[in-house]
Amino acid sequence: MNLDNQTVLVTGGTGSFGNKVAKYLQGLNPRKIIIYSRDEKKQYEMQKHYPDYQYMIGDVRDKDRLFQACKGVDFIFHAAALKHVPACENYPYEAVKTNIIGSHNICEAAIYNQVKIVVALSTDKAVKPINAMGISKSMMEKIVCSQNQVPIDTLFCAVRYGNVMGSRGSVIPFFKQLITEKKPLTITDDKMTRFMMTLSESVELVLYAMKNAKGGEVFVKKAPACLVTDLARTMIKKYGDGDLSGIKTVGIRPGEKIDEVLVNEYEIRRSLENDHFFVVYPEYSTYQENHAYPSGYEYTSANTHQLTSYDSIAGLLDQMGEETYYS
Repeated sequence: MNLDNQTVLVTGGTGSFGNKVAKYLQGLNPRKIIIYSRDEKKQYEMQKHYPDYQYMIGDVRDKDRLFQACKGVDFIFHAAALKHVPACENYPYEAVKTNIIGSHNICEAAIYNQVKIVVALSTDKAVKPINAMGISKSMMEKIVCSQNQVPIDTLFCAVRYGNVMGSRGSVIPFFKQLITEKKPLTITDDKMTRFMMTLSESVELVLYAMKNAKGGEVFVKKAPACLVTDLARTMIKKYGDGDLSGIKTVGIRPGEKIDEVLVNEYEIRRSLENDHFFVVYPEYSTYQENHAYPSGYEYTSANTHQLTSYDSIAGLLDQMGEETYYS
């Protein structure tokens, strides 16, 4: 991507993804990178490491503030969200206000300010959702990807992730903390699988989307998966004392699935793919139907490439590296 002399806005910019993508974009010689978030403490800490960014306190729920933030902006990466499943289950309307209404505010502000491209971050939990977080993210996708049904200057698209390794609030930092505290690692179900993607790969996906968007697509990066129990065993061997008896099955939580889905059986019919990505086209667009898979096939954490050995999972943990967050 040529971002030379362009202005980029990252909503939720103090989060795991926001940090990573802003750091990468800085090397592409943009005119300005704007970090937009509601947590002044995280902005203060981030500014120590990246003083050249512009920082704006604001909430995506605040439409007037977003209209100000989007003035002169060329590209938006929309990462602001409530993404903690139990919190969204307990307070579903808060998920509505941030993930749905806040995303609609982004769309209106972007169109008004003639932003070139908006890339919104979604999740596998938005596919066939069973929890409030997933439902709100599914609606976010619909709102964002519906904007290009009419001719406008702004291109909108979404990217969909599985588990982003090491991101704040995800299972790997949680397991690491339990290992450090010498506490048992809690597994909800020993058959549970999850996609595994590094933060660097998540940045690769949004840049691919920004380069290839025509309007209304959902971009998915193919990723391996593993049993959460195998991940726990690997982490105990790699970071702990190797005592595998320290794994405790506690039962599935409300809103959890055994396997996650990144592309469902209806979407896969209107998708194109290559070795690394699926591009799911909106129903209102013209697309060539994909007949590569049998009826009912979905791309899930159970049928993607499985990581089963210590070496394969530990190697991915090494690729993840040690990320720095602000708390």
